[in-house]
Amino acid sequence: MADLVVDRKETRRVITGADGFGLPLQAALVEHLRQKGYEVVDLGVDKYYSVATEVGKRLADEKKQSPDGPLSRGLLVCGTGVGVSIFANKFGGVYAVNCRSTDDAINARSINNSNVITLGSQASSVEEGKKILDTWLETPFKAPCPASDGRPWNDEIGQFLDSSIGEMEKISEPALDNNGTHGCAICSLANKREFENVAIMPGGSWRIVREDPTSAVVKFKAGSLEPAHHHTFGHDLIVTSGTKTVWNLSTNEKFDLGPGDFLYTPAGDVHRVQYHEDTEFFIRWDGHWDILLDEDLDTAAAAVKAAHES
Repeated sequence: MADLVVDRKETRRVITGADGFGLPLQAALVEHLRQKGYEVVDLGVDKYYSVATEVGKRLADEKKQSPDGPLSRGLLVCGTGVGVSIFANKFGGVYAVNCRSTDDAINARSINNSNVITLGSQASSVEEGKKILDTWLETPFKAPCPASDGRPWNDEIGQFLDSSIGEMEKISEPALDNNGTHGCAICSLANKREFENVAIMPGGSWRIVREDPTSAVVKFKAGSLEPAHHHTFGHDLIVTSGTKTVWNLSTNEKFDLGPGDFLYTPAGDVHRVQYHEDTEFFIRWDGHWDILLDEDLDTAAAAVKAAHES
């Protein structure tokens, strides 16, 4: 096999995950990658759409934070390889391709500059999967491929492929309106106000947009906790970015929330919140905002740790 060719903007680091159907193949490929010297971030097993979303999100976030690289690649395995590709591709800058042959792998890298490969355990054996994965990892962008009859791309197509990268990136970027925002009314409100720290909740800040009933745009830093507390009035919230977990201790329910998710918490319900990444949300109380703490921060941290270990 040819020597490994790695794009200057990529590292020998692979973020991977699988669903239950794909686990046997994915586990073999993880071991294969490690034997070849790759750093592997194995997210384990989850529902196909959940694990694909996590891999896609991590790669998209990495590209935003370090646009000039070096960048990781992704490996996802389910029964067919199709389901995981759908959900990984929901993130800007992520190009997941389901490959069932080495020809597919070469074309995906040469033409599409794919940064995520998806495989199906029902379509590929372990040995076939290794060959497909190795080929995909070793093929540089614009390499001769089956689609070019094994010949280098001519100048016209080469220039098109170069320009396509930037143009594809722009497709996932929401257009700005005349106010310099993305057309979201909540974001427009937030952009016009200064955030103030929420003294009672370390890591939190907010912009009140209405006093009574209170409405606000709230931000929390990654790793922040809201100790168990309750309010005199119920409240609605919509997450606009980031992820958080809410434990309603009064109803013994847990809610994992991400962008676009809505949650109503009734008046008096005691709830605890953990923020997994920088998170922003819009919240509206049914009356004037107040807060009554039911535990301190140390107690909350111990309870969250216990919940994750159970």
